[in-house]
Amino acid sequence: MVLEATMICIDNSEWMRNGDYAPSRFQAQADAINLICGAKTQSNPENTVGVLTMAGKGVRVLVTPTTDLGKILACMHGLEIGGEINLAASIQVAQLALKHRQNKKQQQRIIVFVGSPVKHEKKLLEMIGRKLKKNNVALDIVDFGEEDDGKPEKLESLLAAVNSNDTSHIVHAPAGPNVLSDVLISTPIFTGDGEGGSGFAAAAAAAAAGGVSGFDFGVDPNLDPELALALRVSMEEERARQEAAAKKSAEENAKQEKGAEQPSGSQDATMTERPGHATSDAENKTADLMDDENALLEQALAMSMDTPSATSDTRDIDMSEAAADDPDLALALQLSVQEASSDSTSETDLSKLLADQSFVSSILASLPGVDPNDPSVKDLLASMQSQSEDKKNDDKASKEDEK
Repeated sequence: MVLEATMICIDNSEWMRNGDYAPSRFQAQADAINLICGAKTQSNPENTVGVLTMAGKGVRVLVTPTTDLGKILACMHGLEIGGEINLAASIQVAQLALKHRQNKKQQQRIIVFVGSPVKHEKKLLEMIGRKLKKNNVALDIVDFGEEDDGKPEKLESLLAAVNSNDTSHIVHAPAGPNVLSDVLISTPIFTGDGEGGSGFAAAAAAAAAGGVSGFDFGVDPNLDPELALALRVSMEEERARQEAAAKKSAEENAKQEKGAEQPSGSQDATMTERPGHATSDAENKTADLMDDENALLEQALAMSMDTPSATSDTRDIDMSEAAADDPDLALALQLSVQEASSDSTSETDLSKLLADQSFVSSILASLPGVDPNDPSVKDLLASMQSQSEDKKNDDKASKEDEK
């Protein structure tokens, strides 16, 4: 890699307002200078670049040769346009700036952008070129814009006077649809005699044109290995994050589908209930429990009194149907009926006990959850007592009829 100190001479004359180079001559020149500065600093970490303006009140050094690319690019903003260029004085000032470079091992190079007429004589330019050659200073010339007054011939004579071993170059960039930086990108001004800056220039041109270079992420790892590694690591982390997110979403979808397949009838019924009816629901449940207890008590008393009821009738019908299908069950029912007839005497004694209302009330009071003063219980006891009295009367009437 070539170790160089470069001074770039900017043409900020009144002719830079023309729009024959998109978007204007000055802006096209600024874009090309930015790419050249990047190519020079990237080709060798110890390369330095300085910038000066050639028009206006006089030659003005914006930045002395430095390795800070940000400082170089910042000086391009807010430049004033006006006046005429002083090419001879600009080259001499650039040579003086290179003479005071810190690293004396750096080769010296001046890059001049000329987009306006040159009013100096050819002899003066040749004398300046010979002086540059004597001090081992290379010169690159970018000729664009105005072509009147023999400007190309003057610049060619300047190049011939300074050129030594083909280290100096000139590029004529005509106006047209091509951008100035695209015209310069394949010239030795960017490539540095085939040694430095070519990779950066190619990547920058591809990015500016919206294309894709031959390197991953548009960065040549030979020029900037740290940036290439950082981009590769960032891409791998992003890919891993996307894979993890996709896997997580797939698992969540699978869980949702599995939950949807399970029966949810009871849950749906529960969800349809409104919390505002919590009190009324509790009251309804309490009433249902009381009704169930009363029904069980009535069934138990009815069975003890051998009183047929709707429940017992239904049960008898079910048992008779089952007995018709099963002979063993029928035999067991017949035996139970015989035992019931043999125990009729004991049932009579039991009916006498149940006829005693005070005895039944004391039994009911001892049962948990049963209130003897409940109206339904009292009605049941009254009906039982009336049934027992009717049975007694029937027994007496049957005995009298037998007599």
